[in-house]
Amino acid sequence: MSRSRKQGADRPDPAAEAFAAGADLVRRNPALAAVHADFVRAKGNADAPGQGLVRADSNGRVHIHPTRRAEPGEWAWALAHALLHLGFGHLPAAKEPREQPDRFDLAARCTVVNRFLATFPIGTAPDHLPESYPDGDEEQLAARWRKTDVPAAYERCGTADGEPDQLLVQWPRWDTALPDRQLAFAYALTRTVSAAMDVAGGRRDRLTGERVAQRPWDRALNWFVSSYPLLGGLAAGLTVVADAELARVHDIAVAAVDASAGVIYINPLKRFTDEEWRFILAHEMLHAALRHGGRRGARDHYLFNVAADYVINGWLVEMSVGAMPEGLLYDAELKGMSTEEVYDRIATGLRRGRRLATLRGKGTGDILGAPLPGRTADPVDLDAFYRRALVQGHQLHTDRQRGLLPAGLVQEIRALAHPPVPWDARLARWFDEFVPRPEPVRSYSRPARRQASTPDIPRAGRSFPPEEVARCTFGVVLDTSGSMSSPLLAKTLGAIASYAEARDVPAARVVFCDAAAYDAGYLAPTEIAGRVRVRGRGGTVLQPGIDLLHRAEDFPPTAPVLVITDGWCDVLRVRREHAYLIPEGAGLPFTPRGPVFRVR
Repeated sequence: MSRSRKQGADRPDPAAEAFAAGADLVRRNPALAAVHADFVRAKGNADAPGQGLVRADSNGRVHIHPTRRAEPGEWAWALAHALLHLGFGHLPAAKEPREQPDRFDLAARCTVVNRFLATFPIGTAPDHLPESYPDGDEEQLAARWRKTDVPAAYERCGTADGEPDQLLVQWPRWDTALPDRQLAFAYALTRTVSAAMDVAGGRRDRLTGERVAQRPWDRALNWFVSSYPLLGGLAAGLTVVADAELARVHDIAVAAVDASAGVIYINPLKRFTDEEWRFILAHEMLHAALRHGGRRGARDHYLFNVAADYVINGWLVEMSVGAMPEGLLYDAELKGMSTEEVYDRIATGLRRGRRLATLRGKGTGDILGAPLPGRTADPVDLDAFYRRALVQGHQLHTDRQRGLLPAGLVQEIRALAHPPVPWDARLARWFDEFVPRPEPVRSYSRPARRQASTPDIPRAGRSFPPEEVARCTFGVVLDTSGSMSSPLLAKTLGAIASYAEARDVPAARVVFCDAAAYDAGYLAPTEIAGRVRVRGRGGTVLQPGIDLLHRAEDFPPTAPVLVITDGWCDVLRVRREHAYLIPEGAGLPFTPRGPVFRVR
């Protein structure tokens, strides 16, 4: 090889260096980096533009002009433009051939992308672009311009110098799932905007270079958003609070979750790998999404937390989500068991159960039963958010064929998709079954209420004979001790009154109980709430009130009884049809034989 040819081979390529610098500017942007496109810069590439800079195709490739020279800022703007076509869903991947977009679609999509770049600046925009852009999305602009033609100012807004900068091609591999770049970009953009607000609020030092300075739990959370659809929706909606002093004060060894506030608390002083942080965050997200805090009922809080840990950790190991840190609860023999089944197994060994440690520490659960002091729960309906995020994540996970899921987790997600019937609807069904509707009797001896409006037309009045009143009534034994909450009384009495009135029940036999029983006699359902007096005279003794109804000669033996209590009562024996209304999360000190409606 001659000396001149060798020197020419070693000489740097200014065009390649400028392109590399522009591509580096784009890769530093976390929202655009989440699109995961391949930059193709090679001579002889037929898909590269003839005169422009770049052209994007639906398989996630950005074709670069191999010899065109431009400044790094110009390359960055052109690459960002192409990536936004992918992120906005203009070029979705598909396994079937499609028609190429026409000039109206091309111009409308480029206009929408440039309008976004005007408020989300990356690189240097070309000088020939218009200063302002019309309102409307891609479809609206394309439909408008098909009627009036594309304005000259918006006809050459792409990156291919008048040629189409968007190319629809066929997905090459039939055995792989199609990528959803639009979803990945949306999640990453949300994270970027959130990070920018943290910078503005002083909670973060900088936004640029975040991929280098990012904390390991943030990287783990972003991994769920961009790469794991089953939990990506949960990760996007939950907040991670990394506060060493807060963790010390509240004895949080590694992590804990407050499902009611949508917050995961972690101890930033703990050192784990990125894979282990993924496992920890997924663990807490499943606690919140599956509502383990509200499912325990009257069970021991800590032991139910331990049982849920065994089940969740088994699922995550089976799904290969991250790496399980050393010391977490895991037993392969419990595979396929539900949280309730595991609880029944470990509840027999209480001493051993107390020695087991959760992510919060030994003897304490990582499911927080209430917001930490100084924190308030989010008033948004988080139950609906958790249910929607898991159900949609499961659908995306299945559509993309991301692997097998544990049968127990799939079963719980499907159960969340069909939530149980609300307590008030179940109470209405109970009324329908055990409280028959009275049959009214019409008689001209008692004028109807509408008689005054038509004095010349006699109308029979409507009344209920005494035997119907006796047949279609029910009893209410109401706990009026000081521990009863006003919201519980209001909800239960309001529901009873509305159902009874809808079924034409004229009166109900009411007994108030705290330390003694007080017979209020028969009351119209709408009057029960007005007679309630919370007496607060010590412990609640309800059995005398039930015995009073059993002995009452004017109370039908077939009439059912509703017992309203907060669960702090004596052991009850009811010898007729009955049901209990108690607060959600409370329990009864005995095994009830009648249905239990848990009031939320």
